[in-house]
Amino acid sequence: MPTTTLRTLNGLDEKPASLADSALILIDYQNTYVRGVMELEGWQEALDAAADLLARARAAGATVIHVINDGGEGTPYDIRAEIGQIHPSVAPAEGERVVVKTVPDAFVGTELGELLEAAGHQDVVIAGFMTHMCVTFTTAGAFLRGHRPTVVAAASGTRPLPSAGTELTAAQVHRSALATIGDLYGVVVESPADLA
Repeated sequence: MPTTTLRTLNGLDEKPASLADSALILIDYQNTYVRGVMELEGWQEALDAAADLLARARAAGATVIHVINDGGEGTPYDIRAEIGQIHPSVAPAEGERVVVKTVPDAFVGTELGELLEAAGHQDVVIAGFMTHMCVTFTTAGAFLRGHRPTVVAAASGTRPLPSAGTELTAAQVHRSALATIGDLYGVVVESPADLA
């Protein structure tokens, strides 16, 4: 028997967002994830896809918002230090806003909602690190606020995780998170080329 998603049951469409009519939210592309204790598997490929996505969004005239996590001084998420800064390959251009968050849902305690409201976009395109954490929870947050999220799989990434005595690979964690998103919270596309 074929699997039915909650999106289908709720009559939600599967049409990906158009970059020209969207806000692009880039989540936690910080140096935190390219080395050291939090280094992600496949981070280089994900960053390459993110750079492609960002270039396409800029060319389409999309609103671009960068999100970073601040874990505090001396942590791997210290935005005052080089480790917590946005990787140069997806660095903000002049005029692109940077939202600083402290929890996985980038809408909580930040101005992200107000920025999207001011930009007038219902559609949001989301990608970033880590798929199972801040990408998933920010996508859910966007959905619950009435936005139409589209998540770009190739431009997101995560790490292996333990689960009930076994070790899940990074690919398993990544795909599981994307399945959760695709079940209800948003449309999932594989690559930036899948967006109009």
